Amino acid sequence: MKILPALAASLLALTTVSAAALDDASRVWLAHIQSRWAEINYDFPVEQREAAFSQLAKETENAVAAEPQAAELRIWHGIVLSTWAGAKGGFGALKLVKQAKAELEQSLELDPEALAGSAYTSLGSLYYQVPGWPVGFGDDAKAEEMLRKALAINPDGIDPNYFYGDFLVRKERYAEAKAALEKALAAPSRAGRARADEGRRAEARRLLESVQARLP
Repeated sequence: MKILPALAASLLALTTVSAAALDDASRVWLAHIQSRWAEINYDFPVEQREAAFSQLAKETENAVAAEPQAAELRIWHGIVLSTWAGAKGGFGALKLVKQAKAELEQSLELDPEALAGSAYTSLGSLYYQVPGWPVGFGDDAKAEEMLRKALAINPDGIDPNYFYGDFLVRKERYAEAKAALEKALAAPSRAGRARADEGRRAEARRLLESVQARLP
């Protein structure tokens, strides 16, 4: 059984750590993780991604262990785990997505606005791509709630608009999906994220083309 076939694409009571508050070592970790994730996700052959994401997950785990109060690092550990799950597929992916969910929820306790609300975006994408009960924790209502929270924090961001558009396509809400995907394509570029932006825009264009073909 193939689990999460599209996930190879996609966190108050504790001390809050903002991106600006990260120490130099953590900032280096974060930049490395983001760059390596984009390289694996968009440039590696499909058959090499599972092993590469497995290795990157070890690195993000080490980064979190070194700076456990950094919400940004927990977000990226969750993202890496979830994309590793997408590359892995099958029932073995479920354990990874549950770990990803836990990391993203922990990051929300630390700082819900870290990385422009990226934990909400990632959680939302998990909720609509993971199977529902009794297999997994998938829940479309929670998915939309999380994605809307991400958009409230980062209304013009490429990722929240792309994933909301993808969610809307799956719900056959094509007119709304078209608007979200067009907004994703119009999103400003992110510093240091050129490869990720290029890859996400390509995904958004392909999805928008399929949506336009379904509209009157």
